[in-house]
Amino acid sequence: MGYKSEAEIKQALGIDSWRNLSKDKMIRFAAMMPDMGTEAALKIIEQFPSFKEFATDVVNALEKSFDSAVSANKQSQEHFHQALQHIREILKGQLEREDQSWEERKYILDLIMETGRLESLKDSENKKFLSVALKTLAAGGVGALFLGVAFIGGKVMAESKDGPEGSLDA
Repeated sequence: MGYKSEAEIKQALGIDSWRNLSKDKMIRFAAMMPDMGTEAALKIIEQFPSFKEFATDVVNALEKSFDSAVSANKQSQEHFHQALQHIREILKGQLEREDQSWEERKYILDLIMETGRLESLKDSENKKFLSVALKTLAAGGVGALFLGVAFIGGKVMAESKDGPEGSLDA
């Protein structure tokens, strides 16, 4: 384990007291948790009555960011598809002209096919974006859940230290 004591963790975060733990540093603290001794991490978490609230705020911020990104992406997708549809309408109008050679018609048909290819590429790009965004949201949610479980685990450990050894109250 990288950090074995509360003092080492404070030093790594650059704080003198847990009262100085800002939300940014709280996120850093959460990222450091896998490198902490379990007892040290739980002892620290016990000192934060608002830790559950913090974890909820993190999930809410992630959801808001995800919703915003998805909304902007959807709008971008719609503009792209509308632009390609408009281009196809113009090309269709060119195909209806009688004074074109076969080569000119073939060129216009190739351009129409290219708009379909571009639309397909954009759709694949969109699916990748949504997949990455969803995985990011899920990872953040799991991280917040981990923090919440660690917080509850700390409370349980603290309560079990106060009670008689080996007792399981239901």
